[in-house]
Amino acid sequence: MEFGMFHEFQRLPGASEPSAFADSLAQVDEAERLGLDAMWLAELHFNPERSVLASPLILATAIAARTTRMKIGTAVQVLPLCHPLRLAEELATVDQLSNGRLIFGAGRSGFAHTYRTYGVDYGESRERFSETLHIVKRAFTEERFSHAGKYFTYENVRLAPRPIQQPWPEIRVAAASPDTYEEMGTMGHPIFVAARIGNLSDLAPNVKTFREAWAKAGHPGRGAVYLRVPVYVAATDEAAQEEPRESILHLLRTIGANLAASANLASARAIENRAERGAKMMSIDYEEVLRERMIVGTPATVIARLKQLEEELGLDGILAELNPGSRIPHAQVMTALRLLCEEVIPAFK
Repeated sequence: MEFGMFHEFQRLPGASEPSAFADSLAQVDEAERLGLDAMWLAELHFNPERSVLASPLILATAIAARTTRMKIGTAVQVLPLCHPLRLAEELATVDQLSNGRLIFGAGRSGFAHTYRTYGVDYGESRERFSETLHIVKRAFTEERFSHAGKYFTYENVRLAPRPIQQPWPEIRVAAASPDTYEEMGTMGHPIFVAARIGNLSDLAPNVKTFREAWAKAGHPGRGAVYLRVPVYVAATDEAAQEEPRESILHLLRTIGANLAASANLASARAIENRAERGAKMMSIDYEEVLRERMIVGTPATVIARLKQLEEELGLDGILAELNPGSRIPHAQVMTALRLLCEEVIPAFK
């Protein structure tokens, strides 16, 4: 299994922006030292109480300059808010500067308020995602190309620089909506799945759909699946359960409120069940969170739960959210990271 850390460059209550960057980069440095496989960067906008990670590719460049081994991934770059050619140039630049260590994670994001602030209609997000990804892939693989689409038109484009990895840095796509699983299986892109807005026990049928579509399309292998999930490791099971309690409940209630509020948008699709999922997140019992939406405990407890999920879902890796909710102190995050790398990961290598 591939083990990565999902990072939002959290800003703890009362912390300054410089200290948020300093603590987060210290965690990156420790992850590199401890041998973690990958560092995954979120993309969050206009939420200063939570995060300073608005520019994942800029931070990816900074991380590339201070590491030599660890892969650097975006989880995810919000494609409908991007200019495709600019995105292709920046991805290729990071891949060059990291000597081919970039993983291009892409998605649409469920935060409709970000789209409104950027002046992009959330109802266009699926079409914009598809067109942007199509353009980026052509830019990476064709010496020259032209494109005439719904949102972008280009003539005789030549990309420079080009990525080290060929034909492109590995592309992984966030799958949240049920129809996305089948679509990505057909396209042949590995996927991220998450337990933040649903239960771990709900993932298996969708993963099965993804892999059936993958096989039907004739792609080699079975289709890789990577789980983004809150993980907290401590010396005792009690500490692992109690230390992140305030932070994770704050996160779920905040995201739940935003999700429920977006259910009435004209662009909301019935298949997404936004009102129902949002209400569940705002009212969920912490015991259910521990059972269905997190992996917490001593190293032995976490190993056992991960092995169970590895078997149930056929997981290829995890993106461990070590500070879900942005309120877990830096020292505790560092301890959880150390225990994950030194005591959990060796059981899977």
